[in-house]
Amino acid sequence: MRQPIVVKIGSSSLTSDEGGLNRDQIRFFAAEIARLAREAAPVLLVTSGAVAAGFRSIGYKERPKTLHEKQAAAAVGQALLMQAYHEAFAAHGLSVAQILLTRPDFANRKRMNNALMTIEELLKHSVVPIINENDTVSVDELKFGDNDTLSALVANLVKAERLVIVTDTDGLYTDDPRRNAAAERIPRVGSIGEELFRMAGGAGSSVGTGGMRSKVEAARIATRGGIPVFVGRVNDSGDLLAAAAGSGKGTYFDTQQGNLPMKKQWIGFHSQPAGFIVVDAGAEQALVSGGKSLLPAGIRETDGDFHSGDIVAVRGPAGNEIGRGVVNYASWQIRAVAGLTTDEVRKRIDVPRIEVIHRDEWMTRTP
Repeated sequence: MRQPIVVKIGSSSLTSDEGGLNRDQIRFFAAEIARLAREAAPVLLVTSGAVAAGFRSIGYKERPKTLHEKQAAAAVGQALLMQAYHEAFAAHGLSVAQILLTRPDFANRKRMNNALMTIEELLKHSVVPIINENDTVSVDELKFGDNDTLSALVANLVKAERLVIVTDTDGLYTDDPRRNAAAERIPRVGSIGEELFRMAGGAGSSVGTGGMRSKVEAARIATRGGIPVFVGRVNDSGDLLAAAAGSGKGTYFDTQQGNLPMKKQWIGFHSQPAGFIVVDAGAEQALVSGGKSLLPAGIRETDGDFHSGDIVAVRGPAGNEIGRGVVNYASWQIRAVAGLTTDEVRKRIDVPRIEVIHRDEWMTRTP
């Protein structure tokens, strides 16, 4: 069986501007996904739309803003959304399964592995897994932020053949085409840097949470894990198949990376850092480009109360996070030896290994 393709569809593609499900759109996407599954590869669907589908039924006049209102709308809307998907996919002889995830599901390696086994079993039986964030129980500090991020994490988890993010524009432009007629579409992206995020701009639609910037961030996560990404429009029959095949209406994000082992995924994308370490320019270069371990000599400062075996974030001298890793020192030990040579460290403290973070337990943030 081929590796699956992950398709992410946002709220703006599934609902009306005023809220509520657009059944015609759901039937269209079900037909596109059924065709893709039949002619190309198994498909996982990451869907938004629960809050947008439910807030009108509760009686809210506009998309709610407070957490408890969103959770109530999601509780109603999730059932409506799954019912619509069930009916739409049944017309093509396909069953669907609901999988609701939260960030702690990915932060815990056992739960992450359980989710993977469930997905693989569903795909084995030709069931379409429909994945959404569990908005009813998520709290703001534990949320993915938007389902673009969730789709990238899922794509890495299942080692997808491709991630297809469906949006209401035909890809990434050099500027906002709604305001600048001279803006040009970018058909292909080889690497993702700060200039690309600037081009991506800000927020999305009134019924969704993710704009183009969040899609570029999702592409960064997915491509870092070896998953190529398409971001663009799917509005005509055959568009989804074309997007997966490399000829879609949008922007393709290429990757030269290989698929990440589960442990590296957990370190880089799913873990919650217990603190952070700031390193000098030489250590940053060694970690990001040199494939080296982090030694005490390259550390400037540290923050947080952590212990050996915890995940810590590492920041460069400019303050930007450059990666994460499993630390071999407690925070107090790092404070005692930061900036010292290996010989000086051994005289001051007793640690099982001299590397603060070994390269085998390090994950660079940048592509």
